[in-house]
This record gives sequence, C-alpha cells and structure tokens, in this order.
Amino acid sequence: MLKLKLTTIGSSVGVILPKEALARLKVDKGDSIFLTEEKDGFRLTPFDPEFERTMEAARKVMKRRRNALRELAK
Repeated sequence: MLKLKLTTIGSSVGVILPKEALARLKVDKGDSIFLTEEKDGFRLTPFDPEFERTMEAARKVMKRRRNALRELAK
C-alpha cells in the first residue's frame, strides 16, 4: 500500500505517482492512465476499459460467426 499526497499542480489538484508505481503500471511521462470506479473503490490502469468492452463484444461476434469470417478471409 502506498500513501499518496494531493498537491497543487497549476490551478488543479493532482497526485504524484512514485517511480515504483509507474514501473508497475508500465507507464511513463506523457502516457495516459484511466481511473475507473469499482464497487469497492477506484482502479487505476493503463488500459482503456472502453476498448476492452469493445473487444469483448467483437470476440463474441467472431465466435458466433466463425464460419462466415473464415469464408470472408479466403
């Protein structure tokens, strides 16, 4: 567990992530991260949750229409 302090960044409030957290998230300065609300708190991730929902829908279609997609690939 890491205790983080809120700080003023320009006219906003932000949090500084320690190097260890950046390394574990595999992100660097300029990268985007996503804060999502979960039932038991918040989650910080480098992965776009909307993209994952889109890919899950695509996987379902590909599985259901496997034969049609195989024919289109020829």
